[in-house]
Amino acid sequence: MTGYLWALFTVLAAGGQTLRNALQRELTSTLGTVGATHVRFLYGLPFGLLFFALVLAFNGTTPPALNGTMVTWTLVGALTQICATALLLAAMREKNFVIVTALTKTEPVHVALFGLVVLGEQLTAGLATAIALATLGVLAMSWPRRVVPTVGGDHGALEWQPIVLGLVAASVFALSAIGFRRAILALETGNFVVRASTTLVLGLTLQTAVLSSYLMATSRETLVALMAAWRPSLKAGFMGAFASQMWFLAFAIETAAKVRTLALVEILFAGLISRSLFKQGMRSREALGIALMVMGVMVLLNQ
Repeated sequence: MTGYLWALFTVLAAGGQTLRNALQRELTSTLGTVGATHVRFLYGLPFGLLFFALVLAFNGTTPPALNGTMVTWTLVGALTQICATALLLAAMREKNFVIVTALTKTEPVHVALFGLVVLGEQLTAGLATAIALATLGVLAMSWPRRVVPTVGGDHGALEWQPIVLGLVAASVFALSAIGFRRAILALETGNFVVRASTTLVLGLTLQTAVLSSYLMATSRETLVALMAAWRPSLKAGFMGAFASQMWFLAFAIETAAKVRTLALVEILFAGLISRSLFKQGMRSREALGIALMVMGVMVLLNQ
């Protein structure tokens, strides 16, 4: 019945996330990194509640009853998403942050392993091939051509710290995806749209409470600035909630490994758009990366 709906939801989520990131980036200069990050939760929650109300009204139903398993795994997904973002921000302070960013794109590999352990979702030969091809393609496209020497530094030698940060961030992002999918599956009533929307609202509520409490304790001026910047923040909040709604709908009907592997097309789209806009030539390694990604997606969609 759902067919390839999960693929449509994933592509829409990736597009929404790209726009949300662009809007958040513009807010970083005035709100700081943590403040701009909190925009997706604080201003996303009202839209998440609106989506939830519309879903319930359309389905003519009431919110499904929560249970301990669902709440626990939503909490796991919410907290690990915050932690993964913090790890990524920490990685950006390292000299080789480009490498770290590339390593975070190994997330589908971690998702597949966590999915097997936590959800019992078997990793078929075809899915493993798709993950390998797509991940190698992303690494080929995003890994820096050379490590740039730093002033008074190590002349560009790789260090273990940024590599570890990148891999750990990818692993924690993967755990977040598995946590949210496990929470959606734990709900016993409602169709997949109702269950996904319920989990999204609970997740956003928990994340808003956690980060608001943190900023209240450590940087109240950031919260004041967040309130003052409500106009641009509403746009970022809407796109964040929309992207999350699409991610959760995809997680509700397909394995997290498939969803997060297809999500890598975000890098492909960004690369192709960049080349088109700036009329730059394509290097052989980037062409190889695109070819590997396309093959990976083709294999994935035929699983």
